Amino acid sequence: MTALLHGAADWWSLFAHFLMLSLLSIGGAISTTPEMHRFLVEQQHWMSDEQFSASIAIAQAAPGPNLLFVAVLGWGVAGVLGMAVTMLGILLPSTTLTLAAARWGETRRETRGVQAFVNGMAPLTVGLVLSSGWVLGAPARTAWPLALLALATVAVCVRTKVSPLWLIAAGGIVGAFVA
Repeated sequence: MTALLHGAADWWSLFAHFLMLSLLSIGGAISTTPEMHRFLVEQQHWMSDEQFSASIAIAQAAPGPNLLFVAVLGWGVAGVLGMAVTMLGILLPSTTLTLAAARWGETRRETRGVQAFVNGMAPLTVGLVLSSGWVLGAPARTAWPLALLALATVAVCVRTKVSPLWLIAAGGIVGAFVA
């Protein structure tokens, strides 16, 4: 089910918001999911919590680039045109800035400022990805079996060399019985 965007102002708002998020997506577009959720679900009411979470889950399960979830969110908001608007918005500024910064940084990679910038981006990226996990993990915080499963998964990943694919399969089985 897609929401109806009423007029050019809604289309511009959708495009401009994803344009702005593009410049904030330091850890990849997935790091901006809390803000996407706030805008699409809480502010504009173009999607429900369930539609938002399902869109991200579907896109993350599909093979391909991590960025696919933006296309699925756009599709959920306004079909094919919504998909095109969100993808153009998220890709245009970051791609342009990355190309320019990479060329500039490559010629100055030995300078102290460039090295400090690169080293400073790691904690920022980790923080953005953790905040995305917090928003996407909201359903698990209200269902204690899912929260326990998430904690057990983290513990197993940290302490063993078990493939995460086995843990994903186990989570799917447990989720099928809990839901």
